[in-house]
Amino acid sequence: MNFDYDVVVVGAGPAGMMAAGRAGARGLRVLLIERNARPGRKLLITGKGRCNLTNNCSVEDLLAAVRRGGRFLHSASAAFTPADTMAFFEGLGLPLKTERGRRVFPASDRSVDVLLALRRYMEAGGVQLITGRVSALATREGAITGVLLKDGRAISAPAVVLATGGMSYPATGSDGSGYALAEAVGHSIVPPRASLVPIVIAEDFCAELSGLSLRNVTLSLIKGKKTLFCEIGELLFTHFGVSGPLALSASSYIEGSPDDYRLTIDLKPGLDADRLDRRLLRDFEERPNRDFINALGGLLPRSLIPVVVRRSGIDSDTKVHQITRAQRIELGRLLKNFSLTPVGLRPIEEAVVTAGGIHLREVNPKTMGSKLVSGLYFAGEVLDLDAYTGGYNLQIAFATGQAAGGSVGGEKL
Repeated sequence: MNFDYDVVVVGAGPAGMMAAGRAGARGLRVLLIERNARPGRKLLITGKGRCNLTNNCSVEDLLAAVRRGGRFLHSASAAFTPADTMAFFEGLGLPLKTERGRRVFPASDRSVDVLLALRRYMEAGGVQLITGRVSALATREGAITGVLLKDGRAISAPAVVLATGGMSYPATGSDGSGYALAEAVGHSIVPPRASLVPIVIAEDFCAELSGLSLRNVTLSLIKGKKTLFCEIGELLFTHFGVSGPLALSASSYIEGSPDDYRLTIDLKPGLDADRLDRRLLRDFEERPNRDFINALGGLLPRSLIPVVVRRSGIDSDTKVHQITRAQRIELGRLLKNFSLTPVGLRPIEEAVVTAGGIHLREVNPKTMGSKLVSGLYFAGEVLDLDAYTGGYNLQIAFATGQAAGGSVGGEKL
């Protein structure tokens, strides 16, 4: 049979572009189909428009950061490591830099430069890009023969890579359509749910603090007496609750009813209780006649002070020399254990990453090839894989994209 292309890749996100570029570099005739007029829309908004494209860590640390599917990812991650990802982009003329938490960004702080590098990679391999929506995978006797588009076009190929993403940020093209395509040819789907998503908080002062970003604080997620998550980093208050890297990572541990969980913020993780008390005593002694509400400027952001004052139970106009030792100790405890009450998660459409997807038991971990349909491959978030924030999820996209693009047509890792 004469095919129109050797490979059709569905979805021009980071995984799809990597898979298409890899297949093209091997001399295969590659068609990349993207539903949006321009590829990489979700990539452009990652990392607040800066694109945290990987984490400068070992394979072991990468796999430890994977919430689900770490064992499955071992082969692909060993074949295309975070160091390989960095070398890959720098080889395409994109200088990189490593920031706090080993997060890797383009030196330009522009996500569009990551997209342009991937475009160059695809162009060098002769990848053709068209706009269209795939309505079905064409198969014959358990093997891929091409794809059908919603506008009626039929494109023949002996291999298809599904890289359609999950269900987060549907405006960028990740609307879960890839699940239906895979399910129609026999694959089972782990029900999608939000992972790395902002947390809705009961306390109404969050709206008052909306826009406040706290850096170098420790967030803990506790269920019963067990601490499930505890990490230092950045937290953002919003009108509905909390977001930012810490909240997103903590959210991946919340399953079932949020009533079973509580959050605490250590606003001063660099000071133990005794040192914090000495700091408070020193500040109060330096300003003995100040009102309490005006004596915390050296410790806390301005917008947070009224909230802390109210929660402390100390009248805002109390002179600091009137504050008792017991009150000061309780204030210190509040600063080290500022509690929040989760009541829910934001919708899956607002999640950075979707948990769930193509069941991993039906996929070859070395090639990303389907165990059910010959010629069908998967890459990226369409698979039941997710990890913490910090560049790990894009690293998964690139590694699985390389594995799929390097395997179509029979080549193995």
